[in-house]
Amino acid sequence: MASKLSAYFLSPFFGTNNSNNTISNSISSNEHLNVRLFLSSRRFSPASCKMRQRNFSSQQKRQHVKKNLPQQPPVVADSVERVDADGDDDADSESGNDLTDAEVSLNEEIVDDIVNNHVAVEDTNEEDLESAIVPELKKTSLLNREGEDQFSSSQLHNLMNMIRNAEKNVLLLNQARVQALEELQKILSEKESLQGEINVLEMRLAETDARMKVAAQEKIHAELLEDQLQKLQNESALSGVSENSDLDMYKCQSNVLNNSSINSLSQELDSLRTENLSLKGDIEKLKTELNNVKNTDEHVEMLEKERSLLQSSLKEPESKFSISQEEVSELSTLKVECMGLYKKIENLQGLLDKLSKQADQAILVLQQNQEMRKKVDKLEESFDKANSYKLSSEKMQQYNELMQQKIRLLEERLQRSNEEIHSYVQLYQESMKEFQDTLGSLKEESKNRALDEPLYDMPSEFWSRLLLMIDGWFLEKKISTSEAKLLREMVWKRDRHIHDAYMACQEKNEHEAVSAFLRLTSSTTSSGLHIIHIAAEMAPVAKVGGLGDVVTGLGKALQKRGHLVEIVLPKYDCMQYDHIDNMRALDVVVESYFDGRLFKNIIWVGTVEGLPVYFVEPLHPDKFFWRGQYYGEHDDFKRFSFFSRAALELLLQAGKKPDIIHCHDWQTAFVAPLYWDLYASKGLNSARICFTCHNFEYQGTAPASALASCGLHVQHLNRPDRMQDNSSHDRVNPIKGAIVFSNIVTTVSPSYAQEVRTAEGGRGLHSTLNCHSKKFFGILNGIDTDAWNPASDATLEVQYNANNLQGKAENKLALRRHLGLSSAGTRQPLVGCITRLVPQKGVHLIRHAIYRTLELGGQFVLLGSSPVPHIQSEFKGIANQFKIHDHVRLILKYDESLAHSIYAASDMFIIPSLFEPCGLTQMIAMRYGSIPITRKTGGLNDSVFDVDDDTIPFQHRNGYTFLNPDEQGVNSALERAFSHYRNNPESWHQLVCKVMNMDWSWETSALQYEELYAKSLARARAFANRSKA
Repeated sequence: MASKLSAYFLSPFFGTNNSNNTISNSISSNEHLNVRLFLSSRRFSPASCKMRQRNFSSQQKRQHVKKNLPQQPPVVADSVERVDADGDDDADSESGNDLTDAEVSLNEEIVDDIVNNHVAVEDTNEEDLESAIVPELKKTSLLNREGEDQFSSSQLHNLMNMIRNAEKNVLLLNQARVQALEELQKILSEKESLQGEINVLEMRLAETDARMKVAAQEKIHAELLEDQLQKLQNESALSGVSENSDLDMYKCQSNVLNNSSINSLSQELDSLRTENLSLKGDIEKLKTELNNVKNTDEHVEMLEKERSLLQSSLKEPESKFSISQEEVSELSTLKVECMGLYKKIENLQGLLDKLSKQADQAILVLQQNQEMRKKVDKLEESFDKANSYKLSSEKMQQYNELMQQKIRLLEERLQRSNEEIHSYVQLYQESMKEFQDTLGSLKEESKNRALDEPLYDMPSEFWSRLLLMIDGWFLEKKISTSEAKLLREMVWKRDRHIHDAYMACQEKNEHEAVSAFLRLTSSTTSSGLHIIHIAAEMAPVAKVGGLGDVVTGLGKALQKRGHLVEIVLPKYDCMQYDHIDNMRALDVVVESYFDGRLFKNIIWVGTVEGLPVYFVEPLHPDKFFWRGQYYGEHDDFKRFSFFSRAALELLLQAGKKPDIIHCHDWQTAFVAPLYWDLYASKGLNSARICFTCHNFEYQGTAPASALASCGLHVQHLNRPDRMQDNSSHDRVNPIKGAIVFSNIVTTVSPSYAQEVRTAEGGRGLHSTLNCHSKKFFGILNGIDTDAWNPASDATLEVQYNANNLQGKAENKLALRRHLGLSSAGTRQPLVGCITRLVPQKGVHLIRHAIYRTLELGGQFVLLGSSPVPHIQSEFKGIANQFKIHDHVRLILKYDESLAHSIYAASDMFIIPSLFEPCGLTQMIAMRYGSIPITRKTGGLNDSVFDVDDDTIPFQHRNGYTFLNPDEQGVNSALERAFSHYRNNPESWHQLVCKVMNMDWSWETSALQYEELYAKSLARARAFANRSKA
């Protein structure tokens, strides 16, 4: 709902009050006045309705009533006596209860209806709808297939748009019902508080009425006393002079008592009247509010009508959806038929070509025959003429004989020509036969060549599944080491024979499948590298930060370049299991050493994003990876040192001979010392170790004695040149150990690699990095350009690309509507920010940027949260400040779908980090056409170049940067960006198109890693050759 609706549901009824208030004031020792008060309370029951927002909250009303109520006057009572009174209020109570029962029953029916509808809508999702409709559509499409011949793409597009609109209507209906239910709960709670306030007011009103009655009776009693005093004065006048003195004294005392009691009673009566008036005013206000909610039933009926209209409006899209499904199925059948026709046409075309060649040869022969026939006809004509003149002279006879000779010669020539033609026809037939034989041999050779060529048209998931199946057979001792190696190499090369064998074994049992695969084994050589990543994260199944994106993105890019890539992960209980394909547990248990004994590990396999993944599940009593979170446990050092050794044990027992083992961050930094100290001597010695640190702020230090748990020698490694922490000699540093024991050390950007070699940026490891600088490199990360692609992003309102930016404007308008921001200014720039709110990200500069954007006339949207309590609390306060603002919105959580929308809608994207190892948001922002505003540090300095910097080539300028981490730097960059956006829209449009076309994929980064791998392996081989020599 665009604005918050506050509603109250009230239904009055009366009940008797069991408490009796008795007030008694004593004027004299012989007289008592007893008063009993009855206080009736009103209660209210809920009824469903919608109302305009109240002028003030229930809490404010409560405070308002307290202010208007006067303080209770003191009551002087010598004695209090409880007296039974008549129960006149019972009738009112019963009538009030009758009204309440009717209204309560109506309200319960309405609430039940809304709740049931809400539950029904929630239980129906898109998948259920599709599973219910699609089978029926298929049946109907089979019946109507004969009546339909064609189906245009424009009609299909229109139908798909109608289907999307119907789905959006369903979602809007669900949201409206859920919001109505939430508002109903709020209304019920507000009703209860209002009921309590009314009860308090009625009790106080009753008390004031009772006090007024007591005061009136006391006044009457005082008037009686005055009359008695007057009589006494009259009698005293008749008495003697001796009594005058006594009478005067008594009169003075009576006057004093009378005047004081009258004054006090008058004052108390006035205060009670004032209090009574204020209470009556409050009651009038409450009655006014009660009158405002009498239309609850009408509002409920309106809601029901709206619900019925929405349901009826869904019927037409559903019918069109069914029709479209029928036509889509018919279109698929037509496509299949067209493919068959295309094949037949190709065959006929080949036959036609052959016949055309034969016809051409026959036409040539026919033309030669026709020419010879024409010559014969001419000779026959001349012969006839000669016959006509034969009788005339002997010369004619001689001529005739000569002509006869010529005719014989011509006949002989004609016969020879016929023989030549016959020989040509035989030669043509022989050549055609030879051509057909050659064509058949070429087809056979092409078929054989196709069988020998790699099969690249199968998805990577298929080959990963084959690889995991072969590894499972090996670990289960069903195939030997050499057989597993040969089969892995066939999968690695995407051999067609192993593909065909797998397809042929689909319906066979496992024993027959193993036999079929073993028949394929033959000597082969591999052309790529075997790379195994051991990591604590992998997107999207186990992602906390950028590490998960790097493992998946780099792995996929290396796989595309022809390398065999495998991943080893812990099996967390909180993983996104729906992103894992074909997950299963192997029928084998891998034992690994820890804390002086062997622990079993269950090995699971599956494919993620087309990559084969091994999941290690430790059977340890501490349940290392069944904690509900990835990091942040008190024993993280033990958890990940256990995993690092178990991962190496898996590689050893699986018989793998990788070329590269790539470990990441301190969680798997233990792999490097474990490999060289323990596993290289056991036979796992073919690999070079590459270690990547994604953020040197997190180093995972622990007491040196903790190393012994995973089997490492504490005294051997707790030395300054190995794993001893540079700032504490009784602690070990896994990051330092990985730097020392790895063959290749990398970080995530060239600038960050330079920064961490200084005392300010190295977090205590600068000296170690400088000592090993020859093997330390900075490689800029990339992004998954398939997942982050505005042209195919299904989460966006409208897809778009650099050639058509109209979709970006529509996404900006959609985000404004979704967040309740003003859409009045079409040229009002929108600044986005998606980040974790931690000190590293420059939270004080983000806060300043919000207010500065408002001052410059822009809009600001922030998405993110903070694990630091005081930072989260501070930004909650800012979010509440701008809760209903037209130009600022803060969403203090992470929402993947909303993140895509913000990237697509924002004109600028601010990243004012104090330090940033790499950063991916600036690359994603540019991919979606949002111009980055960043501080020159780390990976930001390697990917964002200021548009006003003339020292940078024009084709690389893509954003606005500032150097100093202060408010002046942020102001300068924001002001230049706003000026460019408003004053030069054409240039801004060109800048947006340029940044969208920049390549931020993993291709370049993967090539750099590939070169580092190859150089390290070459050095290792050269060293081995020298050692042998």
